[in-house]
This record gives sequence, C-alpha cells and structure tokens, in this order.
Amino acid sequence: MSQYSLDVLRQRYVVEKRPLEASVERLLRADGRAGARAILASIDKRRFENRSEGQRLRKMLRFETSLWESGHFAVAGVDEAGMSPLAGPVSAGAVILKPGTRIVGIDDSKKLDAAAREELAKEIKEKAESWCVAFVEVEEIDTINIYWAGIQAMQRAVKGLELTPQHLLIDAKRLKEIDIPQQAIIKGDAKSASIAAASILAKVERDKVMRTLDVRHPGYGFADHKGYPVPAHYDALAKLGACAAHRRSFGPVRKALGLPPLPLWPSPAEREAD
Repeated sequence: MSQYSLDVLRQRYVVEKRPLEASVERLLRADGRAGARAILASIDKRRFENRSEGQRLRKMLRFETSLWESGHFAVAGVDEAGMSPLAGPVSAGAVILKPGTRIVGIDDSKKLDAAAREELAKEIKEKAESWCVAFVEVEEIDTINIYWAGIQAMQRAVKGLELTPQHLLIDAKRLKEIDIPQQAIIKGDAKSASIAAASILAKVERDKVMRTLDVRHPGYGFADHKGYPVPAHYDALAKLGACAAHRRSFGPVRKALGLPPLPLWPSPAEREAD
C-alpha cells in the first residue's frame, strides 16, 4: 500500500469510523510501516471501547430487560432534577424506552457535560416510545416543601406520558398516589437506562428554564450555575437580595431576606410513614 492509500485508509476507518473489511485488515496487519500500525491501534482501541460500552449498556438495561422479557413492554424510568438549587422550579422526567433500545453514552445526567446531555436528550426523544417532563414551580415548592415538590413533579411526569406505563423504575423514591407497579432503585440514574434517560431530560429542560430566568432576573448568574448554591450565587444574593425566582423556604434565601429559619423537615422515615 502506498503512503497515499494509508492516508485514505486513515480517513475512512479512523476519522470516519467506517467498519473495517476483513480483506483490508489483513493487508494492514501484513504492513510493517508505522502508519499502518497506528491505524490498526486506533481501530483496536475503538473496538475495545465499543465492547466495553456494549457491556455497560447491557448492565444499564438489566432492570428493563427483565421486565420486557416478562411481558411488561411499557416500562417508564422516572427521575427528578433541581432539588438542591436555591432558585427555579424542580423538574422531573418520565421516559418509556422501546424494548431493545440502545442509546450509546446514556448515563446519570450528573456524569455528563452540558453538550453531551443536549445530544443525548435529542436521541432519547427520537427513540423513546413516550416521554414527558413536568415542573413544580417555586411558589408550590415553598408551600409543600422541596421533598413533596419532587414527588409531585415525578407524579405529573408519569401522568403526562401519552402511553400508560405497566411498570415504573424510580430513582430512590416511591410514588404512592400512582397505582402502577413500581421499583425504587437507589442511585437508579446510574443503574437503569430508563431512569438515566429521565434524569437527562429533566436536567436539560430545567436548564432551559434557568436560562430564561437569567434573562428575566439578570445579575444572579442563573444561566451559569442554574440556581445551585455556589459561591457566585451566594455573592449575588448578598448583593442583590432575593428575586421572584428564589425559593423562600430555603435557608440561604431566608437569610438574604432577613426571615427566620423554618422548622426542620420530617426525616426520611417520617416522610415514608406519612
């Protein structure tokens, strides 16, 4: 093979990532030049990464696969986003993936950067059998507290699905008011592809809201930190005070407004017993 043909092969099989034909691979493996070895090394690395990703995805789909095999084809993953920010709504996603759906790179939204979440959100919406993102606004959060607001957002997301689920997979919580078989999975957004998909949609859609609130309430940096309790947000609160987007049931916001602390919320055990 000439040097030119090595350049062509690199473009085709390394840059464009086309499948490598067996005949071409034999020629490359018989070629002792460094360029041929480099092409093969890149292809071997990609094959290894693809195998590893395939294994990871099979593991991420183990809950769904078990349910699909038992005849439960409408399995919804459910998760919320925005529980700890000082401002903005809490959101929740519900996603029903078609049996056998494979979405490369899907994972807990917190492990992904913004660009990856945006791309995955597009693919999730395209491939999902049904999806919904629901919100609970600041006024309601301050009325019922953030724990129940998260529960309410998840319930709304499930009820907003166009297809009624046969089973729910939920990140660490139960939805008692929804009469559908369900399973609470601790750290479910890292263990279930459906829950991960829900977490990604909830995060992406909430981020869009926070960018809108940044325009409506300039100076707080909502587009950057999305309302989370980071130093820049604390500085803005100290300088500007609280705006209409802030959660007045949260300690730092109450402090900025000169309001007394609220009583402690019920413990997790007390919440479950309620």
